[in-house]
Amino acid sequence: MSKVDLAQFHKAFHEESLDGLDAMEQALLALDEGAEDPELINVVFRAAHSIKGGAATFGFTDVAAFTHVAENLMDEVRSGRRPMEKAVVELLLRSGDIIRDMLSLQMAGQPGASAESQALLGELSAMVSGGSAAPAAAAKAAAPAETIEGWDIAFRPFDYLLKTGNDPARMFRELEAMGPLTVSADLSKLPPLADMDPSSSYLAYTLGLAAGAKRAAVEGVFDWVDGDCDLTITPRVAAPAPVAAAVAAPAAPAAPRAVRDVAANSEASSVRVGIEKIDTLINLVGELVITQSMLSQFHDGVDASQLEMLRQGLAQLGRHTRELQESVMSIRMLPISTVFNRFPRLVRDLAQKLDKKVVLDLRGETTELDKTVLEKIGDPLVHLVRNAIDHGLEVPAKRLAAGKGDTGTLRMEAFHRGGSIVIEVSDDGAGLNRDAIVAKAVQRGIIASGDGMSDDQVGELIFEAGFSTAAATTDLSGRGVGMDVVRRNVMDLGGTVGISSKQGNGTKFTITLPLTLAIIDGLTAAVGEETYIVPLVSIVESVQVKADATRSVVGGGELFRFRDEWLPIVRLYDVFGCDGTRRAIEDGIVIVVEGEGTRIGLFVDELIGQQQAVVKSLEANYRRVAGISGATILADGSVALITDIAGLVRLQGRRKAA
Repeated sequence: MSKVDLAQFHKAFHEESLDGLDAMEQALLALDEGAEDPELINVVFRAAHSIKGGAATFGFTDVAAFTHVAENLMDEVRSGRRPMEKAVVELLLRSGDIIRDMLSLQMAGQPGASAESQALLGELSAMVSGGSAAPAAAAKAAAPAETIEGWDIAFRPFDYLLKTGNDPARMFRELEAMGPLTVSADLSKLPPLADMDPSSSYLAYTLGLAAGAKRAAVEGVFDWVDGDCDLTITPRVAAPAPVAAAVAAPAAPAAPRAVRDVAANSEASSVRVGIEKIDTLINLVGELVITQSMLSQFHDGVDASQLEMLRQGLAQLGRHTRELQESVMSIRMLPISTVFNRFPRLVRDLAQKLDKKVVLDLRGETTELDKTVLEKIGDPLVHLVRNAIDHGLEVPAKRLAAGKGDTGTLRMEAFHRGGSIVIEVSDDGAGLNRDAIVAKAVQRGIIASGDGMSDDQVGELIFEAGFSTAAATTDLSGRGVGMDVVRRNVMDLGGTVGISSKQGNGTKFTITLPLTLAIIDGLTAAVGEETYIVPLVSIVESVQVKADATRSVVGGGELFRFRDEWLPIVRLYDVFGCDGTRRAIEDGIVIVVEGEGTRIGLFVDELIGQQQAVVKSLEANYRRVAGISGATILADGSVALITDIAGLVRLQGRRKAA
């Protein structure tokens, strides 16, 4: 019989483990806020138990050994031997982070254990042994210097263990393979021979393993009987090594953070789909097959009496095609809760670090968004939340002095508006400091003065590259990434971000995103023999410009007057090197578009119409082209290029600077 390749299940195990860790974290946060629900404790225990079992099955021994100790700690809480106090929650939250890192490393074929995981394992072990996390920190420093000489194991199977198919003798043989093993049996529970059930287990064992095997290896022998026995494994420790060697250990934590990249790369390669969506797809495909069969009878031609039937068949085909398209697209749609769920932990940790009181109010978590958009919107939202807590919300004393409650509110809300998704991040903090922003903008030469500017217009200034009014950069939100990066990331998704703020009453960021990146609504425009698609979400207006409304500037740039402002003209035939048939400005059409907060006018020969475009990657099939985000196939089979408005704005900026 061929051997089963367990590697084929690694990906599923990894995804399930991450789901389990998410559930574990949410339960721990609820417990941290005072929820007294035994089921929440069971959720944490089950997550640790499942990860440990799976990790042991797939040979991820480092993860199994670490999770085993975390599970033991939760078992103490579950059985009432230890209260669910804040120190336990804190330690388990950190453990969840470490397990994520270890899983990602082991999925990448690297050892899961690190200096950070071993240090935290020491804290967990110390707490399980009856101590607390704080003294354990001191113990962990000495731990690396200890030398394991052997193991003492107390093993008492429950009476039904033999009925599960497990055999203690087989486990003893596995231990013996590691080194010299002594076994003694406790016969005190052995009944008289006449009352004995041969399928029951009556014996308890005391084992001595005289080998310095790893704890994970010893515990791995008993993985399959976990929960079916009482088991205590105690190391025989040799004399400790000099303390000086242990003092250097705390310098190590920086390295494991690199595994976040491994985790990020391992995400998003699959999507779980509800069975109801699969059923709908199957039904629609069945309908299409029926329609195709109906239309196939016309392959030899159509006479006048059959025209009505053919018309009905084509209408039915069109309807089923649209339904099939919508159904397929829905597979990529996931609730935004998959992004929102990361923020309770982030808000908790930041509030603790800054000595602030913050309540996170999440709304619209069931709002669905394209999976690709979800994966890319997380970082901008994290930056907005960090800034809101670091710079927006005040410390309790300051809030009380301002006549507010001592606890600030950070609200994240998602909802549909038209054909877009809107995500709002708002706080009731101090709001933007208008005077400081205007002063900084004047100092940098962005504006001459703030006279006549509304609060919202002043707020827009913070999206300028490198703009900051902070006196000092913090390690929370001043990481060299400003609001300009947030706006650029949102623009890359085809969305927009706006801000409204009132000093003393808080700030609100509004992000508007397309539902999906796979299909866009666009305006089709012709330039010579070429056809271009301009995303509707970027279009402000289409206008015909008269020659006397244009100006030429030094360097060859062209401007046209659009209401109260002068905008640059970008001639697409010039940018993409094609032959436009209209050269005079009044003969063509100017499409006013907005990208990265800047408006420009795209000059084209004529507008063809509006249509949905299925986006095909140009980079995957050809190469990346500046100003083009993709391509699509038109109804006549020709190819149309989809313009990248943000890219065209950047191109215009470079031409202006040249």
